[in-house]
Amino acid sequence: MLNRRHIRVKVMQSIYAMHQNGSDSLDKEERFLFQSIENVQDLYLIMLSALVEIRNSEELFLERSSKKHLATALERNPNKKFVNNIVLKLLNDSNSLSIAMEDRKITNWKNNDDYILILLDAVKSSKVYEKYMETKENNFFEDRDFVVDLFTEVVAPNEKLYEYLEDHKLTWVDDIPLVNTMIVKQLKQIKNVEEDVDALYIPKLFKDIDDREFVKSLFRKTVLNESELSQEFIDKTPNWDAERIAEIDSIILKMAICEFLKFPSIPVKVTINEYLEIAKEYSTPKSSIFINGILDNLIKDYQNTNKLVKTGRGLM
Repeated sequence: MLNRRHIRVKVMQSIYAMHQNGSDSLDKEERFLFQSIENVQDLYLIMLSALVEIRNSEELFLERSSKKHLATALERNPNKKFVNNIVLKLLNDSNSLSIAMEDRKITNWKNNDDYILILLDAVKSSKVYEKYMETKENNFFEDRDFVVDLFTEVVAPNEKLYEYLEDHKLTWVDDIPLVNTMIVKQLKQIKNVEEDVDALYIPKLFKDIDDREFVKSLFRKTVLNESELSQEFIDKTPNWDAERIAEIDSIILKMAICEFLKFPSIPVKVTINEYLEIAKEYSTPKSSIFINGILDNLIKDYQNTNKLVKTGRGLM
């Protein structure tokens, strides 16, 4: 689920938080870093299960409406295309999703069902839903396209949902785009499987053991060598006092230089491109130009002095 750029962002944010808190406990901050990463899985499960709970809430509403003493003909015989949506039912019946929710103790919607009702109202008042409900027959491909559109256009951008997620865990703010992209990708790939086959797989947080180790190594090697890494670029900025360099820029530079010098398997171009993109998103408008200039000069110096040692993929 996590790509290397998002891992770098998480490490950067943890180092920044460490500075702001004045913390010197490497172990404590490392635990916080990994906890914030594990929370990404929780966010994924919460967002995906929202679709299931919206469908289940509507099914309950239709059932209660049909049993009213003075139920109308429409209430007694409603259009059940939404609650019979094949993809939503596959998600509802997914063992993988149920087990993951239980393992991670995800009970958000049981404790906050008012948000599900808010989302259900948004769904039923949307043009996506209106168009979908023009017919009564369910078709797998139409149902799948509808769920993708519903999540993309109605659920994911819902302001009340965003506010809830932000209040629940502040670290999720930067994770939401990554998680939503993953969910949309998965929804598009769901197949109309047999009843004994699970239509959904729960993605792993890390692609492999190397990515998990990268989190720990990048965090520790940057924090433990901050003074040394700072000296690498302070000497290259004679017109800038160290205090004038934005703290995020300083952390980005130290992390990039750490990758240059202490991660021989990571290509230089990959490191530069990744941190320039991070700077564009998380720092000042001119930061990427400033950082690019310093890193370019450093690379030239390292190459001239044979200080840059890259092996394997790092040679690319």
